[in-house]
Amino acid sequence: MGKLQERVALVTGGGRGIGRAIALALAREGARVAVTARTRTELDEVCAACRAAGGQAAAVAADLSNREACRRVVEEVARQLGPVEVLVNNAGIGSSADPKPLAEFDDDFWDRSLAVNLTAPYLLCKAVLPAMRGKRWGRIINIASVNSRLPSPHAAAYVASKHGLLGLTRALALEVAREGITVNAICPGPVHTVMNDRRVAYDAERRGLSFEEQASSMTLIGRRLEPEEIAPVAVYLASEEAAAVTGQGWNVCGGIAMS
Repeated sequence: MGKLQERVALVTGGGRGIGRAIALALAREGARVAVTARTRTELDEVCAACRAAGGQAAAVAADLSNREACRRVVEEVARQLGPVEVLVNNAGIGSSADPKPLAEFDDDFWDRSLAVNLTAPYLLCKAVLPAMRGKRWGRIINIASVNSRLPSPHAAAYVASKHGLLGLTRALALEVAREGITVNAICPGPVHTVMNDRRVAYDAERRGLSFEEQASSMTLIGRRLEPEEIAPVAVYLASEEAAAVTGQGWNVCGGIAMS
């Protein structure tokens, strides 16, 4: 029997990258996994892979920059699979979408970044808490970033939102620690994803390096991480084994942040 047998999990940004890897890892441990993102075709593929891994799965397409969508997603997951017991807030907008110095930063991009990276997790946490409190059991896992601890240039909205997400993690953990609910963050370094490819290309051009030179310079281990290297930490934090772990930010960053 898997570590998460019959637990209901919701993974946002679950169509690809880190979210996809976490969804599959949870399904392999027996969870009933719901994934949400904007692209339905990607979600359907992930659900098929989750079912092939032995889990139940449901796809809920949504744009989480819309506040009302956050509530609707949680309600739809409860209708299809049951109340959410494990929430993985992974959806995010990276700096690669529009990297600029702060003095030139696009205000609309700032607003959208904070809406998806910080406000959506806040709203989703609020939406799942009643059911978790009713069961006196829950796991909330926020996918922050090494940028929740350290800044990067030309990424003000991303850095600010991820610092905020780590703060939200700690604030909520403090409030629900006696109710059987844990709240933790995973802080990945650069991960080999489509979104990060664009950031590597931008920084390589900015620094006068090749793509490969930039990618290999980003961590102490000389490479970017793979999404599958983040997923085991999420499985652990979602499990009974992590019942005493809360309010923590777990660095999985190839040695960038050593604290």
